[in-house]
Amino acid sequence: MAKSSKAILEEARSQVPEIGIEEAREIIAQPGAVLMDVREADEWRQGHIPQAIFMPRGFLELRVEEKVPDRRTRIVVHCAGGIRSLLAARILREMGYEKVYNMTGGFSAWKEKGLPWVAERQFSADEITRYARHFVIPEVGEKGQSRLLESKVLILGAGALGSPAALYLAAAGVGTIGLVDFDVVDLSNLQRQIMHTSERVGMLKTESAQKSLNALNPGIKVVRHDARLTSENAMEIVSGYDVVVNCGDNFPTRYLVNDACVFSGKPLVDGAIFRFEGNATVFYPARGGPCYRCLYPEPAPPDMAPSCAEAGVLGALPGVIGSIEALEALKLILGVGQPLIGRMLYLDTLAADAYVRILKLRKDPRCPVCGEHPTQTTLIDYEAFCNAALGAAANGGPAAAQA
Repeated sequence: MAKSSKAILEEARSQVPEIGIEEAREIIAQPGAVLMDVREADEWRQGHIPQAIFMPRGFLELRVEEKVPDRRTRIVVHCAGGIRSLLAARILREMGYEKVYNMTGGFSAWKEKGLPWVAERQFSADEITRYARHFVIPEVGEKGQSRLLESKVLILGAGALGSPAALYLAAAGVGTIGLVDFDVVDLSNLQRQIMHTSERVGMLKTESAQKSLNALNPGIKVVRHDARLTSENAMEIVSGYDVVVNCGDNFPTRYLVNDACVFSGKPLVDGAIFRFEGNATVFYPARGGPCYRCLYPEPAPPDMAPSCAEAGVLGALPGVIGSIEALEALKLILGVGQPLIGRMLYLDTLAADAYVRILKLRKDPRCPVCGEHPTQTTLIDYEAFCNAALGAAANGGPAAAQA
């Protein structure tokens, strides 16, 4: 038999306890209790109660179990005025949630009483469309997208690894992307460095990269550092960013950026490639993980670590590793999942039975930079450091033993 809207509401009121603002505050102040906002996204953005869980009415049945798995949880449901939340509360009761209450008056009554509320970032129409697929991910949503837009990521190297890393970070909406590179685009780069084009051969890589990134996402800011990273400028450059992504390919820069990140407390996402193999990890001693110096106290000899120009690299490989670097940076910004801290993802594209492996990395308590009793507390001349280490290796010294 068909029911009128009035009959449905009356039936819902007979099943769901309705409470006022003060009683709702008493309930949600109790440990484990949940305040659930079932309004639409545009209403939520205009203002919401700080401790509320955002659960749009249209997704309630699909997502509530992710947010509130325990059906014994005390849940106070609210909308703008109390009608939609009443119907939502009834659904929760039907799903087996035992202690569900409808807050009469809703968010409007809460504001009228002068109680605390906050407003999210006001996204533009373009941003709402552009990041629509992020908004529907519970681990990202509007709060996460706001974090991305407010974040700053520094990328060292606008080449093979830097290309996919920068493009995906730009596409994701990282608000500020810094690029450190002093090289120009060469025709031989184009086999793997997908940010650049044939028309830009001879152009500074940072300029070419800026054109590509802003063409993809005009709403982000690209900061060019058209210089070689040195011990004189590293701390100043690194300190202006939240996450550093190393896409470089030489030992002095690897040691330099590692030490600068350790001294400034920044997470360092690191990647490397060699012919058909690659790896990615996150060096973050502030979170209990090792740094680059824990793994490699001294550089390997040249024959153990030739450059791409010397050894070659399959063009698609840096696309995979650079994308993983971008993903790790996004996880760090969003605070979701388990970043590769203390672990290294190793990829061997020619191995059928061990295509991907996860290696455990240990923090070295004797590390000269991040150990229990560090012996190096400032940046040094890394060119001299690497040359000295390689010289020792040639004479059978510690670097040869390490390799």
